[in-house]
Amino acid sequence: MYGVAAPAQAGGSDESDDTAARDLQQRLMASGHERPEGDACPICFDLIEFPVGHHSEINVCCMKRVCDGCILAAMQRGLYGRCPFCRTPLPADDASILAMVQKRVIKGDAAAITYLGEQHCQGTLGLAKDVPRAIELWTRAAELGSVKAHYQLGLVYCIGDDIEVDKPRGIHHWQQAAIQGNVESRNNLGANEYRNGNYGHAVQHWLISAKMGYEESLNGIKGMFKEGHAAKAQYAEALIGYRDAVEEMTSPQRKEAKRLGV
Repeated sequence: MYGVAAPAQAGGSDESDDTAARDLQQRLMASGHERPEGDACPICFDLIEFPVGHHSEINVCCMKRVCDGCILAAMQRGLYGRCPFCRTPLPADDASILAMVQKRVIKGDAAAITYLGEQHCQGTLGLAKDVPRAIELWTRAAELGSVKAHYQLGLVYCIGDDIEVDKPRGIHHWQQAAIQGNVESRNNLGANEYRNGNYGHAVQHWLISAKMGYEESLNGIKGMFKEGHAAKAQYAEALIGYRDAVEEMTSPQRKEAKRLGV
């Protein structure tokens, strides 16, 4: 059966569990074909290329992620030292960054809570590494609707960074994120199915994420095609979809920013 949904209810029958798993699989394949709103630059409104963190910058003043093309455009207009989106002066040091983030965390900003969880997990911004605290924050952010928090929870539970591995729980969070359009989670679900020998499900997942512009998923289908686990038509569909998605994420400003190393 596909993955793991949520912890099984006590006294549930095998038949009801199978039905729930089939329903979840149908939801997974029918939903999440479009990336979440937060993956688009708030200035040009175009989706940001992958890896998102390499082609954009998050501004803790407003928790908006601005693409490199719009950052370059702001610099060309003489806007330095301020957020390209909200025009707030950029924080000068880690303490200032942390203060800005915590201010938004107090107000219940899911993006800020997720970001703070990442800092606790990595031990950055002057914080000691504290994975349990990161999980606490990500759980709260996920409850507030953060897709990224679900992805992070899936990652930490499946890898077991300073905590006990709980793969079913991690897969559950990736499923929740994938349903809402998180490409990395979708790709990881495909990889999990591939490792389990569920090649049909793996291809389905990777087709969705490849057509959203995720190269790792495209390469996964390519590898499966070479192994005889994916059809030529499926690889062709993934390749065309991937190229179309990448083209939509490209702009003259972004190309220039990449050339200049912005």
